[in-house]
Amino acid sequence: MNKLVVITGATKGIGRAIAERFAREKCDLVICARNIENLIRTKEEIEKAHHVNVYIKSTDASSRKQVSEFTKFVLDLNRPINVLVNNAGNFIPGSTLEEADGTLESMIEGNVYSAYYTTRGLIKRMRQDKSGHIFNMCSIASIIAYPNGGSYAISKFALLGFSKVLREELKAHNIRVTAVLPGATKTASWEGVDLPDTRFIKPEDVAEVVFNAYVISDRSVVEEVIIRPQLGDI
Repeated sequence: MNKLVVITGATKGIGRAIAERFAREKCDLVICARNIENLIRTKEEIEKAHHVNVYIKSTDASSRKQVSEFTKFVLDLNRPINVLVNNAGNFIPGSTLEEADGTLESMIEGNVYSAYYTTRGLIKRMRQDKSGHIFNMCSIASIIAYPNGGSYAISKFALLGFSKVLREELKAHNIRVTAVLPGATKTASWEGVDLPDTRFIKPEDVAEVVFNAYVISDRSVVEEVIIRPQLGDI
């Protein structure tokens, strides 16, 4: 049976690139995103290209109720969960002193609670199987405060903290945890920015790093990995 990889926010950018990378290795996928049309298109394209099974469910990962429904959908497949990639999230630029009321709450719900509740929903099965690998898609903003980062940076600092806690709690259960900290990556978040593509990380490069961290022997774990554009942060 193919291995099973669960990815949140998997129809665009880094999430889509990770989905494609694991599908190339004949892994079946369970993916979610908010837009059902994008999910259907992603399913059809990946299944056609790689001849694997892709299970989809429309999910707003900032909604605890919808995350709960998604994790039940995954568990109902009754299959070992080999990889969980907590990739869903969003970005609202601004200063903490000037951003709109509710921005912090939105960033925490979308970038932290999404990973927290997805992990809690699936971890019992992973602990039962005593195997699995969890990737939390953090950011360079998890370790460096920068102008206009605001509540986004706060949420990504928190996600890195969550990753560190998970690592300690799950090591005895043979479950690996990796925090991935990409710098500026060419995704929709950077649309409209007047910079050449060469100034950004390719989503496929992030996906390759994730896959390589997964395929090393289970005697080792990549706890954190930082990826930056060759010319440095933007």
